[in-house]
Amino acid sequence: MLTTKLSWTHICPPSAAMPLQSRTGACSDCHPQHARRHLAHQLQHVFRRQLSQPYVHCLSWSELSQRRVSSRPFRSKATQNSVLARTPSDRHVQKGSVSVVLLAGGSGKRMKAPMPKQYLDLVGQPIAMHSLRTFGSMPEVGQIVVVCDPSYRDLFQQYLDQLPSRIQHSFAVPGVERQDSVYSGLQAIRSEAALVAIHDSARPLIDPADAANCMADAQQVGAAVLGVPVKPTIKEVNSNGMVIRTLIRANLWEVQTPQVIQPDMLREGFELVRQKKLEVTDDVSIIEALGRPVKVTQGSYTNIKVTTPDDMLVAEGFLMSKGVEDTLEERQSNFSEASVM
Repeated sequence: MLTTKLSWTHICPPSAAMPLQSRTGACSDCHPQHARRHLAHQLQHVFRRQLSQPYVHCLSWSELSQRRVSSRPFRSKATQNSVLARTPSDRHVQKGSVSVVLLAGGSGKRMKAPMPKQYLDLVGQPIAMHSLRTFGSMPEVGQIVVVCDPSYRDLFQQYLDQLPSRIQHSFAVPGVERQDSVYSGLQAIRSEAALVAIHDSARPLIDPADAANCMADAQQVGAAVLGVPVKPTIKEVNSNGMVIRTLIRANLWEVQTPQVIQPDMLREGFELVRQKKLEVTDDVSIIEALGRPVKVTQGSYTNIKVTTPDDMLVAEGFLMSKGVEDTLEERQSNFSEASVM
């Protein structure tokens, strides 16, 4: 149970615009159907660590309509600054030149659900379909290869058919290990692809701007991976639980996906993996084994991997927040157009 006093805003009818009376996330005048939204928003702001004020305030729709809303709620300030610092001339990735390998073959045992986690419903659609639609909307992407169990192909096909006609798509069979699934997907990409972007379907909150930056870095360096600086202190310990040393936090990054690599380089890396019988836990490790450079592109902390029920609630909070903000932005735009008329 959450007991921290938070600073956040949720959306209620005008009659519910009053201070929150309890820590459960429900206004005294709020309809019960809002309870799930409140809990999701509460978890969202715990995640963002916005604990600056000792109270919670609920705003009406009329109050909210007067506020400016960001169209990219999942972008971190650091990511925004990095985008602004780069000029279009040295960040250009040709349209349709990227093939995305979407990994959706995991079992998701930690979720303890009756089906693999990537197929659980998240705000109206399966988790895997959020990132599928994100990549399908990116001009850099010309192909999506879905690596999944054949029994789920019909589900993906429903969403693939809704993507722009320029997006080619195909399927590949997952392997025993992650690297086997990646290799299977690699065999299905187009011969003319300049880059291959490998993404975990259990990361539904990928920001297209972050992904585009990662693609641009891979185009320049050869391989790039999204990541964020590590926040907690990390200690290395031995088998007995005794501390060996404290690692320098400033040098540590938590890597995410997509991981973007030039196809010929990735094929060369897999040949080395086969020859030396290496086991790797992420894709750019294959490039590291070749002795080639890998760029870490700063992403967003919201690009979480959904592996537990708690992760589901956090992801739901961010997605609901995005939906509300997009709705308000659309209303404000319509109001402005009506005023001009």
